[in-house]
Amino acid sequence: MGRPRWRWWAAFRVLVIGCWAVAAAVSWWTAPRPSTYEQARADIAGRQVVAFQWGDRWGGGDTRRWFADDTLYSSNPLGPLFGWRTGDGRVHWIDSGDFDQVMATGAVDATVYDGPGAIGLAQDLQAAGIEQRYGDISVLGGLVGGIGFFLTMLVLLVLLVGPEPVLGTKWYWFWIVFTMPYGLGLLFWTLRDRPWAARPPAREPRRDGWLIGLATGVLLGVLITVALHLLNGAFGDRWIPYGNGWWI
Repeated sequence: MGRPRWRWWAAFRVLVIGCWAVAAAVSWWTAPRPSTYEQARADIAGRQVVAFQWGDRWGGGDTRRWFADDTLYSSNPLGPLFGWRTGDGRVHWIDSGDFDQVMATGAVDATVYDGPGAIGLAQDLQAAGIEQRYGDISVLGGLVGGIGFFLTMLVLLVLLVGPEPVLGTKWYWFWIVFTMPYGLGLLFWTLRDRPWAARPPAREPRRDGWLIGLATGVLLGVLITVALHLLNGAFGDRWIPYGNGWWI
């Protein structure tokens, strides 16, 4: 019985880590990164923009849970935020309200847009013939969300009907998994508890309880956020996306 059980849990570990790695990679690659007005105009002129959106605020679910992507919400007038996706799947955004040295040519209805910067970009979109590409810029958000939902259901199923954990109670691991950001608690549980390992015949050691799990998850969540903030300061948004996207 030992070897089949070990193989089952080994396969479970590969499945969980593989799904997490895919979600993390896709989320990192497609995270909205701040750009420049000049780059936006260059991408529009080169017809590199495959989809774009106007908005006035970022929102959506908790982006720290399972790499849920942000949503750019729009109202009237359009802007000042402008987000666009290029052919490589990457998403960029700017605040066009920061740019007012733009000449309106009358090619677009200026009353529809929020400020000269937005008007200038709308004119560029029309001149490039891609104004019809308005649409969802987070095209892979459904994939990331689906992986997150699958992993959530998988964790709950294993905690409810699976064998007793080795190093902590089920409630301990519940709080670890659902308080640590980006699904890292799931990796921690999968790698540390090793539920596929056979229990020693001797008396079991005392397992960590729910209070320790809650405190550990919250503490690690804070430390991870601080670490990402420092890494963003050191390496920039290209490698550690900051705000309106990957980790805030």
